[in-house]
Amino acid sequence: MASVTVELRNVEGTQAAMGWAGAHTVVVDRPEGKAGGMGLGFNGAQLLALALGGCFCNDLRYAAHELGVSLGRIAVSVTVELEGMPLLTKAATMSVRCEMQDGSDAAAVIEKAKAICMVANSLGRGFPVAIEQAGRS
Repeated sequence: MASVTVELRNVEGTQAAMGWAGAHTVVVDRPEGKAGGMGLGFNGAQLLALALGGCFCNDLRYAAHELGVSLGRIAVSVTVELEGMPLLTKAATMSVRCEMQDGSDAAAVIEKAKAICMVANSLGRGFPVAIEQAGRS
């Protein structure tokens, strides 16, 4: 089984956090004025939508490669619908615009990407999440 680990730490002088994996970083924060947030980075809902859309963008490229076709421009818009207390994502909608280099219909590439999209498939099926206090036995 493969695994991926990311790390997050507070950003000194703020109540934001910086996350990283390898050489890539992202700042996580709440909107300005919300629980000490300064609007310095993405909130959880935005990160969830970015994970979903970002994974799908990558999978469009993987699908095109597997199908032996070339993509032109792609544009993905993701909306997550939130409700409740605690706030939960109740649904996500992804709108995909994908151009083929040869001008043909991209439907086959989009369908292949839907079938292989790790984030979309994981969210759709659900998975357990364990939260443990570090250093406690």
